[in-house]
Amino acid sequence: MDTLVSVIPVEAGSVPLVVDLDGTLIRTDLLVESGAAYLGTAPHMAGHLVRALGRGKAALKAHVAAKVAIDAAGLPYDPSVIELIEAARAEGRQVYLASASHENYVKAVADHLGLFDGWFATNAEVNLSSETKANLLVQRFGEHGFDYVGNDRADLPIWSRARRAIVVRASPKIVRAARAAQPSVEVVERDGRRLKHWAKLLRLHQWAKNGLLFVPLLAAQRFDVTSILLAIAAFFAFSLTSSAIYVVNDLVDIDADRRHPTKRKRPLAAGTVPILEAIVAPPILIAIALVSGFAISLWFGVALCLYLVTTTAYTFSLKRKMAIDVVVLAGLYTLRVLAGAAAISVPVSEWLLAFSMFIFTSLALIKRYIELAARIDADLPDATNRGYRKTDLDIVAALAAAAGFNAVTVFALYVSSGTVHQLYSRPQVLWLVCPILLYWLARALMLAHRRHMDDDPIAFALGDRHSYVALGLIGAIFVAAAL
Repeated sequence: MDTLVSVIPVEAGSVPLVVDLDGTLIRTDLLVESGAAYLGTAPHMAGHLVRALGRGKAALKAHVAAKVAIDAAGLPYDPSVIELIEAARAEGRQVYLASASHENYVKAVADHLGLFDGWFATNAEVNLSSETKANLLVQRFGEHGFDYVGNDRADLPIWSRARRAIVVRASPKIVRAARAAQPSVEVVERDGRRLKHWAKLLRLHQWAKNGLLFVPLLAAQRFDVTSILLAIAAFFAFSLTSSAIYVVNDLVDIDADRRHPTKRKRPLAAGTVPILEAIVAPPILIAIALVSGFAISLWFGVALCLYLVTTTAYTFSLKRKMAIDVVVLAGLYTLRVLAGAAAISVPVSEWLLAFSMFIFTSLALIKRYIELAARIDADLPDATNRGYRKTDLDIVAALAAAAGFNAVTVFALYVSSGTVHQLYSRPQVLWLVCPILLYWLARALMLAHRRHMDDDPIAFALGDRHSYVALGLIGAIFVAAAL
């Protein structure tokens, strides 16, 4: 079989340790990861993947491996498995890597770690998984002539023919099946913080951005029970959609995230959420959101679909387009305001839309400034998944300041207009909002410049005491103007 490469003969009396790759040695699946990267850079090539799959799974893996390289140094290796390997080597045992991943990837991992006496992998003709892998290992080492480290149902035939089964981070169901197949089982327990990792993957803290859907409710002063309930339902529908897109975005950007000083801690990049579980989440979340959205109202459902289409285009293409990306981000924030109005069937003020576009363009530019500054400080090259260069830092800051201060200008013009007199008994009080906005924007820019802001400005504001004080003062001013 052509899948055996660079293997040293087994020493007499030594029981080798054979280690699986995907989901075991590394906390990810290279086929899913490389396939997502392939589609992320060339979504129009999806048909090529389908045709390759028609020739078999081995052909699909070979096609993807020929198009997408992996960075073996950046993969999320499991420390507990590395310890098992090092302990076996200290005992004088030989250690082999055996994987259903393509041989290009397996060789890259083996060469990077330098811990293996040989490796087995899938090639263009043979998919080395399950029974096929079991037969090869028995042929190479003999029945019950090896210990095997794995994590998945596909490993059950291998465990049944191994001397000892070592089960890593598997579900209780897989552990029970492994014990039924092999009396000698050692279990490496799963991480007990699964809910915390999933909350981070779904970016639950980012749901606060969808609070913009309540702006039309407040601006129109629609405080009846029906409107409030509709706004709350709209908030959750949007939040589920945004979480689904965050997961897709992390799948596409997984390699770039691993090269980033802070994004490498994201659950998919770090391997704390299994990638095979993560790919199931987006369609489920989107289905629930769309059913809920059209139940709220037709136009809210349309707005939700527009948000879904735009964010998908942003994930796969638009985020790599300089300047277009920030305009799209600002538009997506403004779309939340429009969707909130559609949910409770109220018109949206043109003043509010203009203010939203300027303020959110400013915040999107500050986010890009933070990313560029982080790359400069870490002495990293220009990002491959963005259209900006490190030399753009100063102009990005200038554009952020200009857009933010234009938002304040729009708000000042609104206070001066006749429109405001229809909603507020003392509209002149609203002038006090302008200096607060100027202060908050100037402070955000200064903190980003001083490297005291390591996330996007909205996420930063959620944990910033000064931002809460500013928001409280603005709320009090609006109340005072309305009384």
